[in-house]
Amino acid sequence: MAKKRRDPEDGGAGKVPRGAYEARLLELQRELVVLQDWVVRTGARVAILFEGRDAAGKGGAIKRLTEYLNPRTARVVALPAPSEREKGQWYFQRYVQHLPTAGEIVLFDRSWYNRAGVERVMGFCTPGELETFLTQAPEFERMLVDDGIVLLKYWFSVSDTEQEKRLRSRLDDPMRRWKLSEMDIEARRRWVDFSRAKDEMFARCDTPFAPWWVVEADDKRAARLNCLSHVLGQVPYSELEPRKLTLGRRPAAGKYVRPPREAYRYVPDVASELRPS
Repeated sequence: MAKKRRDPEDGGAGKVPRGAYEARLLELQRELVVLQDWVVRTGARVAILFEGRDAAGKGGAIKRLTEYLNPRTARVVALPAPSEREKGQWYFQRYVQHLPTAGEIVLFDRSWYNRAGVERVMGFCTPGELETFLTQAPEFERMLVDDGIVLLKYWFSVSDTEQEKRLRSRLDDPMRRWKLSEMDIEARRRWVDFSRAKDEMFARCDTPFAPWWVVEADDKRAARLNCLSHVLGQVPYSELEPRKLTLGRRPAAGKYVRPPREAYRYVPDVASELRPS
């Protein structure tokens, strides 16, 4: 008998049970749809930053947050390494173009805080560049908030034991191995360096107008519920009267005659193998 693959999200003792998690998640996702409708119709702008260690659960939270939202007005920004041209720009410049316009929610899967974390620990920036960033980041964020953008910053906190378990599960799972890179392995070796970097980042960039919010993420389900619930509590939205839409009667086809099926190419019906005979 084939060995059943363990669900990497199965909780242990003290973890949120799957049934309770899924029920509460759906409630929050319904409310997020209401929030998005308010954002679109009022022209609000919302930017949400997701930061944390590798395998801390940022991607899973983003996926659940956006699952039922309209992707035209709820965008996920996950930028690759900067190009040579971008390296010559003001550091925040490549992020400014991705900020939300009126009626948009933008979620940054890692953000300008790469400089205070990965770039610092891996030596991709100089001490001078780091200091400039730590000085400018609060002022940059003050300008965003003063201009009316709702700015939320989340740090997903995971223990070294839990991170180790998650990284090893990625290594053993061909469907998720792409999530593990040489950079992740090197970052794992520099755990304490990242801790020091995070501590200074919080000390310099946790401000009253743009505070850092920590999400305890050893329990993935709890982390998602807590994060989504907090987002809903931080945006001053209200439920608006739904737009009145009616389908009406479809016009008659008139003289239109559909071409025969043989005129088209159809993908093979491999799903037929799964239907009961």
